[in-house]
Amino acid sequence: MNQRTLILILIGVGVLFGASIFFNKAPLLGTANFSTQTDALPDAKSSEAVKLNNGDTYELVASIVKKTINGLPIKMLAYNGSIPGPLIKVTQGSEITIHFTNKTDVETTLHSHGVRMENAFDGTPDTQRPIPIGGTFTYTLKFPDAGMFWYHPHIREDYAQESGLYGNFLVTPADNAYWSPVNREEALVIDDVLIENGTLAPFSKKAVDHTLMGRFGNVMLVNGETDYALKAKQGETIRLYITNTANVRPFNLVIPGTKMKLVGADNGKYEREQFIKSVIIGPSERVIVEALFDKTGVFTLQNETPDRTYDLATIQVSSETMLPSYAGQFATLRTNNDVIKDIDSFRAAFSKQADKNLALTVDMMGMGNTATGGHMMPDGTMMGGSMMNTGSDPIEWEDTMGTMSQMSNAQMMQWKIVDKDTGKTNSDINWNFNVGDKVKVKIFNDPKSMHPMQHPIHFHGQRFLVVSKNGVVNDNMAWEDTVLVGSGETVELLIEMSNPGTWMAHCHIAEHLEDGMMFSFNVKS
Repeated sequence: MNQRTLILILIGVGVLFGASIFFNKAPLLGTANFSTQTDALPDAKSSEAVKLNNGDTYELVASIVKKTINGLPIKMLAYNGSIPGPLIKVTQGSEITIHFTNKTDVETTLHSHGVRMENAFDGTPDTQRPIPIGGTFTYTLKFPDAGMFWYHPHIREDYAQESGLYGNFLVTPADNAYWSPVNREEALVIDDVLIENGTLAPFSKKAVDHTLMGRFGNVMLVNGETDYALKAKQGETIRLYITNTANVRPFNLVIPGTKMKLVGADNGKYEREQFIKSVIIGPSERVIVEALFDKTGVFTLQNETPDRTYDLATIQVSSETMLPSYAGQFATLRTNNDVIKDIDSFRAAFSKQADKNLALTVDMMGMGNTATGGHMMPDGTMMGGSMMNTGSDPIEWEDTMGTMSQMSNAQMMQWKIVDKDTGKTNSDINWNFNVGDKVKVKIFNDPKSMHPMQHPIHFHGQRFLVVSKNGVVNDNMAWEDTVLVGSGETVELLIEMSNPGTWMAHCHIAEHLEDGMMFSFNVKS
């Protein structure tokens, strides 16, 4: 038996039985679960697009539905009866009101991800009380940035988001020439769900599980469907707004045989467009790509990882010619001088020393991490060095821990964001800034922690630029709100503190968030 196998066995024993030793508590077994019954539930309906004008009010209801996935009736949650929820289209600069009603089986809030809205409407425990079952809350949202944003819960996100509570805001630029011309736009929400024994894998009402790896799914969805399909004409150029709503799974997206161009990220355009063969998108991130379908046939949107390839959706291209043709505009890589000018006033701060330094790590059952010299195993022995992820890929594309991940919970481990300057972790971190500050944050993902893996780090209420990764300066930026930090990677962000209030920063792996991998920061006006 080699050393790695021995350690995995010992950790497995610890996950199953060790919590009672280290915490003097019984493992969380046999707790009540959320119902999976589908009897008398209404069928989920098709998602619709809704155009809202400045000043409009919209009714949004979260409820329980029955959705058919691979022929199985599955109890899920939905916004306005659909998964995804309605695609809400607004114009940049608009203000709308959303009157929200909770008719699900769990307390909830509505978080408008990436939107630089007023702090009181951010939908987090820092900003509002949970909306009880049967309760309502009214949100006023302003949209200062163009691009694709999304909405989801921020209470028991592991359960509610996995169950289908997600939808998009598409913010149309005030400038009609902001994007290159295309024949049409399509919003694609990519996700995965874990189905066991004909239903979603059980969720405890008392506590989150799968805290080690996060809840990887075994069924892939695009816009809520396993067989999502688009039709196109030969020569058609389509702008794809893609959002990753999976609890943990990153995707590497390809469309073999098709030309693709990367044009935008979370909060709008890149400085320069670029042709790509694939694009990686972590949980909660958005990418905006344009695709030219100049050949007839059936093309497949795929998730291509080092070990396997998943088919996600199909695009059937007919022999009918698309008019007008935007092939010439597609072939031109635009330099976006408006974005460059917007970023120019921040460039002087790119080279300064980091104002804040964070490390991402994990403490498993009080065993600490290798940064302090080693790990205590459940049998009392010490083991130095990380044996949980020995691969060279900074991203774990699948759940590599199986039963250990399934049985893991917050009693057994704690994911940590560590302020390296103060030693404080998670909710003990207390940062204070002023509106107008340009804050440089360095984030290091410890490859010697007990389980190194990627973390999508999201800052609420603000936008940031990724200045560098692993010491390499970023030469093509876009405004973002989430960055995927791989194992062993160091990224530097420059955050524009533009929005006053108390905001959250956290890992957007839902189970890591629920495990406490988050902190708050204050921005004073």
